Amino acid sequence: MTTAVNNQSNQDVYAALGLNAPNSNATKKKNTLDQADFLRLMTEQLQHQDPLKPMDNTQMVSQMAQMSTVQGITDLNKSVKGFQESMASDQVLRGAALVGHQVLVPSEKLVLEKEGSVEGTVAAPAAGIVTVDVTDANGAKVTSISVEAKAAGETAFTWDGKDANGKRMEPGKYNIVANHVDTTGKSTKLSTFVQAPVESVTVGSDGLYLNLKGLGTAPLDYVLRVS
Repeated sequence: MTTAVNNQSNQDVYAALGLNAPNSNATKKKNTLDQADFLRLMTEQLQHQDPLKPMDNTQMVSQMAQMSTVQGITDLNKSVKGFQESMASDQVLRGAALVGHQVLVPSEKLVLEKEGSVEGTVAAPAAGIVTVDVTDANGAKVTSISVEAKAAGETAFTWDGKDANGKRMEPGKYNIVANHVDTTGKSTKLSTFVQAPVESVTVGSDGLYLNLKGLGTAPLDYVLRVS
């Protein structure tokens, strides 16, 4: 008697061999046959086969191939899982190495400390004048910073932390808006990027996040530069 393992449920296979299927209420439940199950089934087939119609070599080789395929898939799944875990660990290590460093990330806000200045950049589309307006939490304009973009690309700016009258502003979070005026007088709003210190890292379900002082969290892949 031969019993094909393909396209049959576990209970059908055990029933065909005259065996009792595993208790569905057992502590360990399985929805698929593993390598041990294949070996057991093959042994039972050999023991219960019809002496007048024994299993031929082709059938035995076919079932052994099935067992090999199942084992191969299991090994592949383990390899993929191991690779994913390795990549996750590598990402955590890279993120942890950034703690204490300054990173440049996209942001329309900047944080002013009690002392010192704040640095950032814009991506200028062409040569021209870049103006960065700084406003407070209420939207009131604090000052404007003008820099010349020599060509298309990254253009840096620095806010010294003072208002238009030269008074030092209170520490805290401020808003920034950048505009570019080209040689024809055309004005274009630009994306802004600011530097912020990394205080810690958080592992999320969708990747690693950096906790930036005063700015909240930012995905690791948002980082444009580290200093």
